This record gives sequence, structure tokens and C-alpha cells, in this order.
Amino acid sequence: MTRFDETMKFSLSKELSNPAREVIWLVCDALKDKGYDPVNQIVGYIISGDPTYITSYKNARSLIKRVERDELLEEFVKVYIDSLSKAEDQ
Repeated sequence: MTRFDETMKFSLSKELSNPAREVIWLVCDALKDKGYDPVNQIVGYIISGDPTYITSYKNARSLIKRVERDELLEEFVKVYIDSLSKAEDQ
């Protein structure tokens, strides 16, 4: 039986959590710290599948290997399309 006099909690934290996006941010930071161009390095990794495009600094290489390359690409495309949509709305 549901009690209608109690406040229910609702949380979007699980839905908002995006492992691919989090990994991308962490890897980009590590690449920048080491003086690499994150775009070139991540594109090289996505195209070739060779994890040596990603520095092992800050565990970035291990992190990026936990996410499928197609999931990384999907995240980049989503963000790009969202930015196009926002630009059209302005």
C-alpha cells in the first residue's frame, strides 16, 4: 500500500551519469597536461584502435579502453549535433 502523506524522492543522477563523457573529459585533461592535442590523439585512437595514441598519464589509457570506441564516437556526434541545434535556435 502506498502512503500518500510521505514525500517521494526522485533522482536523475543515474540518468545524467555518462561514462563515455566522463572518460573523454579525463583523457582530454591528461593529454593536455602532457602537451598533446586531444583531438588528434583521440581521433587516432578511434580510427586505429591503438591505445598508444592515449597517454598512460593519470591512467588515461586504461580509462579509455573501458569504453567501446563506437560509444566514444557516438558521444562526440551527439555533442556536435546538439551544438548545431543550439546554434540554429539562436
